[in-house]
Amino acid sequence: EIKGVVSTNALELGIDIGQLDACFMAGYPGTISSTWQQAGRAGRRSNSSIAILVASSNPLDQFVINHPDYFFGESPESAVIDPDNLSILVSHIKCASFELPFEEGENFGTKKLRDVLEHLEKEGVLHCVEKKWYWMSEVYPTEEISLRSASVDNFVIIDTTDQQEQVIGEMDKASVPTLIYEGAIYLHEGEQYAIHKLDYQNQKAYAEKVKVNYYTDAQDETNIKVLDVFEKGEELNMEHAYGEVAITTVSTCYKKIKFYTHENIGFGEISLPPEEMRTTAYWLALTNDISELLEDQESENTSFNLSSGLLALSNVLINVVPLYIMCDPQDVRAVSEVRSPFTSKPTIYIYDNYPGGVGFSEKMFELRRPLLQAAQELILGCGCEKGCPSCVGPI
Repeated sequence: EIKGVVSTNALELGIDIGQLDACFMAGYPGTISSTWQQAGRAGRRSNSSIAILVASSNPLDQFVINHPDYFFGESPESAVIDPDNLSILVSHIKCASFELPFEEGENFGTKKLRDVLEHLEKEGVLHCVEKKWYWMSEVYPTEEISLRSASVDNFVIIDTTDQQEQVIGEMDKASVPTLIYEGAIYLHEGEQYAIHKLDYQNQKAYAEKVKVNYYTDAQDETNIKVLDVFEKGEELNMEHAYGEVAITTVSTCYKKIKFYTHENIGFGEISLPPEEMRTTAYWLALTNDISELLEDQESENTSFNLSSGLLALSNVLINVVPLYIMCDPQDVRAVSEVRSPFTSKPTIYIYDNYPGGVGFSEKMFELRRPLLQAAQELILGCGCEKGCPSCVGPI
């Protein structure tokens, strides 16, 4: 007799188990719609059921628990996507032209269609005959599309234990500097593997089985450069804008963190080339009056640190973004600067963590007032005195 089912969120959709009477959710699922979907797994064929959400210390979980009106009263989050993102659009046009040729004047939902078709013709992928573009490449276009990430440029992870080479996994290129650098501990099917060699040019990582009492955590540095400003405005003692940016990220070192106690028991260097990406960002800069006030306070009060304050606010904003936009906190990243080279003011940049951007930044710019209000409510509603992982996150 089966008493219960333990599952990932794979049980959220498409499965009807009629005899479930209760649903326990370990942590907030991330969106209002996902929460209702998971809660709806129980009671499908009975008169009554119960759904219990056990919140974690994650700031997003804490906000939802302390603001039940948000969950029960608000509409589901906005699903945001940029259909004109060239990284996505070109791949879809390739797949569509493989199925049927494009005709002159055909509508594909974007004004950029003609430009993309002409570009693909120059690349030898398409051939235009009598105002129709036909597929010419020998490559199957879907092989260039990944369902897991925006890139199909993957590294292979090879197990060399017992002098035998066996592929145990793949990793997208963007995750390599933080997950499979030399010295990293990689987890696969409950086993620990130490990455002892990374062949960056041939995109191969070599690993051996180990048993250690720690995991590794990579530290990186990110620089941001504003390329273009699409829109800007000033309110709430801040200058707000969104536009195109260039992101340069390089992993510098890693820490060895002991299980259970989370002690830092060692470190190592990471020597990898920087990763560069063009995307879109929303940023907010403190006005001159507020900047001068905070700088005076920092000089008078040794316990006040402007850099830490900006980092704390950026952490809070990242965690409240999913309240209004259907995304994961990892879909957006933040960079804080005490004196930004672009604004010459204390500035926080929040950018789409995808090449070309997918529309999150524009939506954040539109929702800047409720985002800042939610950040304020999260901090004020926390029971701590000076900031903790449940509000401002680790600093």
